[in-house]
Amino acid sequence: MFHRKIFLLDKKSEKERGYPVFRTNEFVKAQSLEEAYQLNQKKSNVLLGGMMWLKMGSNYKSAAIDLSDLGLDYIEEDEEEFRIGCMCSLRSLELHEGLNRYFGGVFRECTKGIVGVQFRNGATVGGSVFGRYGFSDILTCMMMLDAQVELYRRGRISLEEFAKLPYDRDILVQVILKKDGRRAAYTSSRRSKTDFPMIACGVAKKGDSWYVSVGARPAKAALCVLPDGKETVQELAEKAAEAFTYGDNMRAGGEYRKYLAQVSIRRLMEQISREEEK
Repeated sequence: MFHRKIFLLDKKSEKERGYPVFRTNEFVKAQSLEEAYQLNQKKSNVLLGGMMWLKMGSNYKSAAIDLSDLGLDYIEEDEEEFRIGCMCSLRSLELHEGLNRYFGGVFRECTKGIVGVQFRNGATVGGSVFGRYGFSDILTCMMMLDAQVELYRRGRISLEEFAKLPYDRDILVQVILKKDGRRAAYTSSRRSKTDFPMIACGVAKKGDSWYVSVGARPAKAALCVLPDGKETVQELAEKAAEAFTYGDNMRAGGEYRKYLAQVSIRRLMEQISREEEK
């Protein structure tokens, strides 16, 4: 186990310094998931992912736990599923040919608006999913694909169930996407190209069922499943949009978000229907 003691010589406040800084007394490179898990049980310690959000605030932690020696930055594929390690970058997700070919390019679509390439090279899948942020394109996209997450202690559970759990000190090891033949499409609406989304929508179809996920409501992504019955696409989109709650913030009001969700869901359903006819 690699430990480096860091002495904090700069004890200035954020106000005195003029900018936020993340500080820690100790940097630990974990050599196993068990070691990382045990260290993470102390509330004053923190797991390091890409640190894209952590370093933006003035945080002090006793120890920073680095997982980079554990080989968790992978995307693996076999005949049944894709497995995405928690340290895989969003840029790797964006560019992976196998994922985008199988799921119709949804990972290129859901990552392209996330700040910029430099940011996506640092941000990790584990941090994006475990954080369960309301604005998360990644969470919204993976939820409509019926993803599973593997936690070190709890094991495999659905992403939909995981998103509803309270935060704890477990470690997200990987995300699993089944090759179940579903067609999928994704879109988001933003006030500017790299802003947080006002609404994020994913639609997938498997057999006679539609899987619709909506995030940035501004609450975190949620999922509804609708049968493909005799209703028109417009009626299905209206029913799907009604299944979620919407709120107000500085980017958009709840009613406008609901309208955007309905329009986006209809367009995605139409896109998938056209692809099925080819």
